[in-house]
Amino acid sequence: MRAFRFQESFMKSVFFVVLLCCQSAAVFAADKISLVLDWFVNPVHSQVVIAQQKGFFAAQDLEVTLSEPTDAATGAKLVAAGKADLSMTYQPQLHQYRDQGLPVVRVSTMIATPLNTLTVLKLSGIEKIADLKGKKVGYSVAGFEDTLLRTLLAEGGLKPEDVETVNVNWSISPSLMSGQVDAVIGGYRNFELHELELAGKPGKAFFPEEHGVPAYDEMIVIAREDQAHDDRFRRFNLALEQATQFMLNHPDEAWQSFVSYKKELDDEIHHLAFKDTLPRLALRPGASDNARYQRFAEFLQRNGVIGKVDKDAVSTVEP
Repeated sequence: MRAFRFQESFMKSVFFVVLLCCQSAAVFAADKISLVLDWFVNPVHSQVVIAQQKGFFAAQDLEVTLSEPTDAATGAKLVAAGKADLSMTYQPQLHQYRDQGLPVVRVSTMIATPLNTLTVLKLSGIEKIADLKGKKVGYSVAGFEDTLLRTLLAEGGLKPEDVETVNVNWSISPSLMSGQVDAVIGGYRNFELHELELAGKPGKAFFPEEHGVPAYDEMIVIAREDQAHDDRFRRFNLALEQATQFMLNHPDEAWQSFVSYKKELDDEIHHLAFKDTLPRLALRPGASDNARYQRFAEFLQRNGVIGKVDKDAVSTVEP
């Protein structure tokens, strides 16, 4: 009888310990975040990748899953529909999404300067924007790129009809190198310029922010408006900030961490792009500048890209 009571007591103790372990596991389980990128992983996503690889997300009790779409607009639609928590996109597109009625807001900034350029070959003889008169200009996406081009042309004293535009899809560098076009709008200063250089045909870039276009954030993270202040996103931004500090303090180690995510990233052009991306990182991803966003929205409105200026496009989610 005594043995039976001892066995019963022992089994109760074991059950209690197991129950505690299960409860502890439930309490300490990491909060999940689904993040849709804007495209395949490349150096503009480096903060997110390094936060993942170096454990900065895990240190904030976050389990972040990354997905790579083939259409840059996929993420915003999934977030708006409540099928993804966060998505990476571009500030110009955020204003357009809001104008279209999508309930999304910016919660983080990753790349705090424009990357877009108007690029020509260095040996083309095109030294200034006015030299584009009568030339062919390639573009990838109609809409915002049209606005960029019109603004740059106006700075050079030209009208849109002074150039011939050609849709080159995503064949930005090849169309320029082959002579299909004389210039391209939409190439990134941290990537396409290196691509041209490595191919033996160095390029020359005209920067939109130096030719009448207000400065804007190239790469941001958006969430559903009604979920923007979820505590997971505060911790997400803290992890991004830690990743950014690590990248700036230890660029060589950061590069190794970045390429450990996917071996295909470990090549010369990605390494060059990674280095050029570092000075453009947002040091405080959660901080926001509403006046800067409003100036850019007003620019888009003046150029017919959006119908109205929306002052609620930005949510501040600082650590």
